[in-house]
Amino acid sequence: MHVNAHSHTFQRALRSEGGDFWAWRESMLELASAQTPTRVRTEYEGTYREMLAGGYSVVGEFHYLGLDEARAAAEAAAAAGIELVLLLAAYARGGIERSRQSSPAAYFRQVEQLRAEGIRVGLAPHSVRACPREWLEAIGRYRDEHDLVLHVHADEQPREIEECLAEHGVPPIELLHATGCLGPRTTVVHATHATERELDLLGETGSRICICPTTEADLGDGFAPILGAHVRGIGICIGSDANLSVDPRDELRELDWIARRQALRRAVFSPEALKRIGADEGAASLGIA
Repeated sequence: MHVNAHSHTFQRALRSEGGDFWAWRESMLELASAQTPTRVRTEYEGTYREMLAGGYSVVGEFHYLGLDEARAAAEAAAAAGIELVLLLAAYARGGIERSRQSSPAAYFRQVEQLRAEGIRVGLAPHSVRACPREWLEAIGRYRDEHDLVLHVHADEQPREIEECLAEHGVPPIELLHATGCLGPRTTVVHATHATERELDLLGETGSRICICPTTEADLGDGFAPILGAHVRGIGICIGSDANLSVDPRDELRELDWIARRQALRRAVFSPEALKRIGADEGAASLGIA
């Protein structure tokens, strides 16, 4: 069975036409605002059952909808029979009000509360847009102190990079490195527009990349640097992200084809390598290897 290392399950219901990523994001945030524990409990179970039927046995739920909704997601996963890692998002600014915490300490209290209830939890600073430098530093330390996994969106969009350069003077993955967030327990989601230097940092620190090819294609994000990651020995896993597809074969096929187009040859990945990407790397990304 395969591992889905990055899912925003509520987005399965999202259908929007035209526009760029930022126009789509407005529709997504509107949908996020409409979520309730009851809706999450019902709709997530249905989507998790679809994931199981498609070939996923584990899902990393990147969650920024509130604590009660997190509990509902865990209930839905248990009912569907899929293993869940709840990647609880840290959100200092932006997004919607229900996503945000008042401080890193408030965020850590939420993490500890869910863990005490028996939910497997990972840390998830949403992005460098959502978390200022001091939050990233605190979350990096907390990861090390508590031996948790850390997932974070980075380098998905050029505008995101431009804003990070304006605020911090470095692109997102370099900022994550400077704040202590990279490392073997860290997975950077997308990394679509990562620089050569940023890829070097991921390789040097043993960090992973989670590629979500069907969502990245749908949103017009660009082509993930799959070949660049592969030649550096960076671990790659897959995610369904917005859940246009819940079939891991779709993600792996597109990932393989992107690598072929970047390398200008066939057979960049062996069948065995694709199996590792679809299963072992995802499990390690979620701390269940």
